[in-house]
Amino acid sequence: MLRFRLALAVLCLAPLPLAPGLAWPTPAAAQQVPTASLQVLAGEYTDSSDPDTPLSFYVQDGKLVVESERRVPTELKPISATEFGVPDSKVTLHFTLDGSGQGASVVASPEPDAVFRRTGEPVHHAFHDYQRSEVMIPMRDGVKLHTIILKPADIAGPLPFLIQRTPYGVDGTNRASFSGARPELARAGYIYVNQDIRGRFKSEGQFVMSRALIDPGADHHDPKATDESTDTYDTVDWLLKNVAGNNGRAGFVGTSYSGFLAMMAGIDPHPAVKAISPQAPMIDVWMGDDFFHNGAFRQTYGYDYVYGLESSKESTDVSYGKDKGGKPRDGFDYFLERGSFAQDVKKSGSKMLPTWKLFLDHPGYDSVWSSRGVEHSLNTVAVPTLTVGGYYDQEDMWGPQEEYARLEPHDEHHNNFLVLGPWRHGYWVSSSRHLGNLDYGEPIGKEFRAQIEAKFFGHYLKDEPGANMSGFDLEDTASFQTGSNTWKRYAHFPPKESEPTSLHLEGDGKLSWSDSPAPAKTLYVSDPANPVPYRSRPIQPTYGDSSQWFNWLTEDQRFVTDRKDVAVWKLPVLKKDLVVTGEVIADIFASTTGTDNDMVVKLIDQYPDDAADPTMRGYQLMTNEEIFRGRYLAGFDKPTALRPGSVREYKFSLHDVDHVFKAGHTVMVEIQSTWFPLYDRNPQTFVPNIMTAKPQDYRPATITVYSDPEHDSNLQMPLMNACDHIECF
Repeated sequence: MLRFRLALAVLCLAPLPLAPGLAWPTPAAAQQVPTASLQVLAGEYTDSSDPDTPLSFYVQDGKLVVESERRVPTELKPISATEFGVPDSKVTLHFTLDGSGQGASVVASPEPDAVFRRTGEPVHHAFHDYQRSEVMIPMRDGVKLHTIILKPADIAGPLPFLIQRTPYGVDGTNRASFSGARPELARAGYIYVNQDIRGRFKSEGQFVMSRALIDPGADHHDPKATDESTDTYDTVDWLLKNVAGNNGRAGFVGTSYSGFLAMMAGIDPHPAVKAISPQAPMIDVWMGDDFFHNGAFRQTYGYDYVYGLESSKESTDVSYGKDKGGKPRDGFDYFLERGSFAQDVKKSGSKMLPTWKLFLDHPGYDSVWSSRGVEHSLNTVAVPTLTVGGYYDQEDMWGPQEEYARLEPHDEHHNNFLVLGPWRHGYWVSSSRHLGNLDYGEPIGKEFRAQIEAKFFGHYLKDEPGANMSGFDLEDTASFQTGSNTWKRYAHFPPKESEPTSLHLEGDGKLSWSDSPAPAKTLYVSDPANPVPYRSRPIQPTYGDSSQWFNWLTEDQRFVTDRKDVAVWKLPVLKKDLVVTGEVIADIFASTTGTDNDMVVKLIDQYPDDAADPTMRGYQLMTNEEIFRGRYLAGFDKPTALRPGSVREYKFSLHDVDHVFKAGHTVMVEIQSTWFPLYDRNPQTFVPNIMTAKPQDYRPATITVYSDPEHDSNLQMPLMNACDHIECF
């Protein structure tokens, strides 16, 4: 939900703020570098590890200028003949020369890993002359919302609006930020609008986290009834009447919280809204997005994010303090020592924040949470909708998949579109070919933005060509299939060729396609005092310096596989590729000696020890994973104690995937009952409210997973080539 920080190579030297107390070095004798000396530095420079957004340097009016396809031309500050500062940033560029005195490479500090080598002559890109204005737009109840408008002065004729609404502040919105974040849309030419929502930054009113929709039966023109949908409606209405040169159409785009807000534009939409693209939208923060997953509370995220967003009208940094040695405190220890979430709040030093109070008072899925669930209102495709999600989204993987699935039965005019890729939260804005240790061989984010996103808005907002003229041609779903690393197009997701097939958990840690597994039991002891970490330690604040939060879903699972409280099953090494496309469902039969339990199931692709890429040898890559809190087996609104020793069925979704387990790889399944501190520890003793559990409530328990004809623990695998692996008749 928070804005993510991208590496220097991704943003291509977008302005970075100076750290507190720092100032730009004062250029000494090199304040004026001779033009001839600057000319030897001119050229296009490319980072070979991420070659798709090279930097171009050239001399203009006696100054060295840098630009890229997403960096507007920027005059650099000379420090010496080969060193230059990037304005409004702490970045310094260091050039090296070859034997002939020509520029050979450039390194950006403080990120020396980004080395750009000269690859040709400088390239100039098109950038529109966006003129910025700032307004306060009145809503129906008199509250005014702070809004930035960027209007291209160099494009004749009426243009559509492209609108984003956000809780993260819009003061920095300008030509450079628009081009840096969404270069293809900035180049296409729109009247771009960015707005602070109610109660945030310079907007008036009260902020409410994931504000509930007004009663669907209420009059959306009632001046007293307001929600994000009505604020969206009123914003569009004002823009149409007050911004000259518009073509009467509006589109909405946004990622994360802004994706939720883009979805609001499609509920009881203004007639001028012709296209929306909710990207990684938080659809329901209890069912499967940011704060809860199937009843299990996301402890670090719920603590960090709410503190950052609600402790002031602007964003606030979170700290876990220092350890005895003066180093940043490990979040694992920080939350383990505090215990329950009630203790987190008590020891935070903060006032009680509204959403923290919701967590404490409403741990189950009651009307407070269900009223905020957008999925309950998705009963029509009111406008063309392009939903975007990431298979490795650490924050909102559930939202986009659920949104598409809810809208699909109502898609009478084929206006419901889905794009899925192996991205972390919002990473399709990047042009990188990499995610963590994974290399996809092509800039899939850039391909999506140019070939799908830009053409989607161009088609519906500007009447640009459709499929038969190389314009927007998406029939339904585009998915970047991992393993094969290829784009796939489907008429529906999952495709009709996908066949749910049972992968059975047998004894001795074996997986099998056999429908008659031999009876077996697999046991492990889960101890809340020694929980399984969800990522390698130390664990930094979610958005803190050097945080590994962003890529943790791609982390090599070997760091926990050998633990005694993690049960492991494997298939024999694959002789043929196994293609899995669609929703993976865990169906696990288990008992506990306690009266409550968490069930964590992970599907893993284990790479061979002789993988071509040395960094991936033996790598255990999660493809699907999820948690289910046992107290909610009878219903998410009915927390119920488990009977010790009673075998219960845990059946829940591990979400969609489009992945090829390559020949030579191994399919693994892991089950555990803690995943800390991403999720709070289940005491394993039933208490009315886990948020207020006492230290004595946390007790070890023995978990038993059953495999027999009456208790067939398995994963439903949506196979595209089942007959290659199973005897078919």
